[in-house]
Amino acid sequence: MKTIRLLTALAFTTLAGFAQALDIAPWSPDDFARQQAAGQAVALHFHADWCPTCKAQEKVFNGWRGDAAVPGRLLVVDYDNARELRRQFGVRTQSTLIVFKGSKEVARLAGETDPAKLRAALETAR
Repeated sequence: MKTIRLLTALAFTTLAGFAQALDIAPWSPDDFARQQAAGQAVALHFHADWCPTCKAQEKVFNGWRGDAAVPGRLLVVDYDNARELRRQFGVRTQSTLIVFKGSKEVARLAGETDPAKLRAALETAR
């Protein structure tokens, strides 16, 4: 019985750790608001399908999906169809990454594809 409890606790701890891993989802204003209200790490990736830099960034981010060492939630914003959101956040170019810890902006990169720099930006929200 002790072994079963120990294994259950270990499984729960492991699953709870994955909840903190990088999660990637399409932009949703409600999701963004929930993450900010909870004080969570959340990032916006202004992405355009036609942009080679965006595709390079996407490949890096997808490599970290589910990685417990990379925190937060990455919301992918359709750059071409988010004119008002771009204006709201002062985004002038596709391939822009804005990282928040709760409602505070903690990092911003544009046109960056270096995995170490992208990761460092996401980690500022820890």
